[in-house]
Amino acid sequence: MRISPTLTEMATYPFVRLEEERRRLEADGVPVIDFGKGDPNEPTDPRIRQALVENLTERSSYPLAQGLPELRAAVARWCERRFGVALDPDTEVVPTLGSKEAIFSLAQVLVDPPDKRLVVYTEPGYPVYERGALFAGAEPLALPLRAENDFLPDLDTVDEETWRRTAILWVNYPNNPTGATARLDFYQRAAELAARWDFALASDEAYTELWFDEPPVSALQAPDRSQVVVFQTLSKRSSMTGYRSGFVAAAPEVIAALKAFRPTVGTAPQEFVQRASVVAWDDEEHVARARETYRRKREILLGALERRGFRVAGSRAGMYLWVEMAGELVPRLLEHGVVVSPGEFFGPSGAGYVRFALVPTEAECRRAAEILEEVL
Repeated sequence: MRISPTLTEMATYPFVRLEEERRRLEADGVPVIDFGKGDPNEPTDPRIRQALVENLTERSSYPLAQGLPELRAAVARWCERRFGVALDPDTEVVPTLGSKEAIFSLAQVLVDPPDKRLVVYTEPGYPVYERGALFAGAEPLALPLRAENDFLPDLDTVDEETWRRTAILWVNYPNNPTGATARLDFYQRAAELAARWDFALASDEAYTELWFDEPPVSALQAPDRSQVVVFQTLSKRSSMTGYRSGFVAAAPEVIAALKAFRPTVGTAPQEFVQRASVVAWDDEEHVARARETYRRKREILLGALERRGFRVAGSRAGMYLWVEMAGELVPRLLEHGVVVSPGEFFGPSGAGYVRFALVPTEAECRRAAEILEEVL
């Protein structure tokens, strides 16, 4: 049986390799402190868990692709509170199974060959932007993120012919892996280009609620959001990775297209997850507690890294530290049970960096800080 060449030619998803390393260490009896994968260890708020339990009905049915009206309304309320943006919950919001599946499938909905078959994305970055493009038969193009440009893509270096062929421009702020943030004028410029050249400005905003100095802005706040497609999730904000609950916010024609596409692939959160998600979007107390926890863990590691002379770049928001560190130090940390992600996992521009995901406990972070100071 023949397998898709797109799949067979694709490298192993980098976090699979990290998981293999973690299991090897544990099998050898090494206590592991895992800063590799960005999977929060913070407990999900009890009120959210209780809402899930209370909505486990005796009979289960297929969830509808458009999601529950109550969830769409909760999302719209949150967007207005958080960003001052009024969305129509019936025509401008669709719930998703987390954000990864929706990010992956967007190219299947918006790419229109031969004229509009280019998907532009930033690197180092989340591998799913490129992979979704490849599986859709689109042509991916990477824009490098450099420290000298505050890890923002230089949109002025892209020529007009490229913009003419572009179907989607992906941006992600706060950024994974660099932790950089974007100002509103960046979104305004990108949205203007999207309107001029008729492409989607797809903004992955999974980390907007994990910040340390000031709350990040959203692409939804651009003066012209007619071409803006925003992806949000409860995974990081509310430590709900296993629930798989997020949303897409966009212009009515895009949401209508997603509602037409999504029943084919069957990706909608179960109704009991959606009802728990209403509780999550309507509450900010648990998010503030999570931010404070990440702040404490961040400060523990920052101190150790700075004392050892390592420069922490970006890292203004989100759950990651992006650290200038030679790649040969990664195996040395592994020997002592500290797992980090090499920057090359996220693209060639990640060379010379490693990413620390702030997911271990505070006690583990303190122990890791001791190890950093002992072995580096």
